[in-house]
Amino acid sequence: MKSQDLLPNDTHTLSIDRLVRLCKACADPQRIAILRVLKNNSFGVLELSAVLDCRQSGVSHHLKVLVQAELITHHREGNSIFYRRAVIPQRHPLRSVIQGLFNNLDQLLLEEKFQQGVDMIRAQRAESSQAFFARHADRFNEQQVLIAEYGQYARVAADAVHGLHFKSKKTAIEIGPGEGVFLAELAPQFSQVYAVDNSQQMLDRAQAFAQANCLTNIEFIHGEAQQALELGVQADCVVMNMVLHHVPSPAELFITIGKLLKPEGHLVVCDLCRHDQSWVRDNCGDLWLGFASEDFSEWAQNAQLETGESLYLGLRNGFQIQVRCFRKQSKPNESSIT
Repeated sequence: MKSQDLLPNDTHTLSIDRLVRLCKACADPQRIAILRVLKNNSFGVLELSAVLDCRQSGVSHHLKVLVQAELITHHREGNSIFYRRAVIPQRHPLRSVIQGLFNNLDQLLLEEKFQQGVDMIRAQRAESSQAFFARHADRFNEQQVLIAEYGQYARVAADAVHGLHFKSKKTAIEIGPGEGVFLAELAPQFSQVYAVDNSQQMLDRAQAFAQANCLTNIEFIHGEAQQALELGVQADCVVMNMVLHHVPSPAELFITIGKLLKPEGHLVVCDLCRHDQSWVRDNCGDLWLGFASEDFSEWAQNAQLETGESLYLGLRNGFQIQVRCFRKQSKPNESSIT
């Protein structure tokens, strides 16, 4: 999320026009539906048209009204524009009203027809990513090096994991292990390691690496992070290396990781900063053109994760990598438990 995605800095000024725009935006069922659909998602106009079963022109009009009311923002991904809920600054005069609106909307179950639409878009994105890795699993390193060589970021991510204080080191999860090389960093540190990937081809390569390197404490899960959650896995550490830009809904994944982590557990994310090199979609299977640091911070906060250390690496080819650490907040009164 770039700085222009945030609401203006002069948000301390309250005007009648501002209040009218907000009331107008909330007075239409379709606009309320859009706000509900955007709870933990970012969608383009065509995607929202499919979810809402509404003409593109109608959706565009509703989006314009919601933007003017400062309820949503947009950002560009290559040639596409994606919309998301706005981050409401502390000084915004209507912050409590808008936040109250969002909180009340989030307590309502999304209608089945809209949920099916959201699931359809997510499935299409996931299928696109899976298809890419199915075609290029045997050329993974060749594709990855177009953006960054493994060694350029893996050492920093490994140092980040080594530098964290863990309440226990029983279980770690790597989401999207690729060819499995980073599993060699996790296996000696944790009693049990889970490798989770929705590409069977990549999971097979990771498993072959583990076998070749006698990493015997690793269990492989074909699917999403949600599958690990359904299996009852609770982790002290979750790691994602250059994975999030392939994920259909990054914000929802943060929520799932928040549930996977034990209290005081840690998440380490290594991924691209926001960029405009759209060729990576076709050449590397990327769904997203990197992320702003504010994206991670917002998603972490929604997942009840505290922001920790951050490191940024500039690469010669114009990309920049961010390594971010987050910690799950302790349960209430946990400090009193012996």
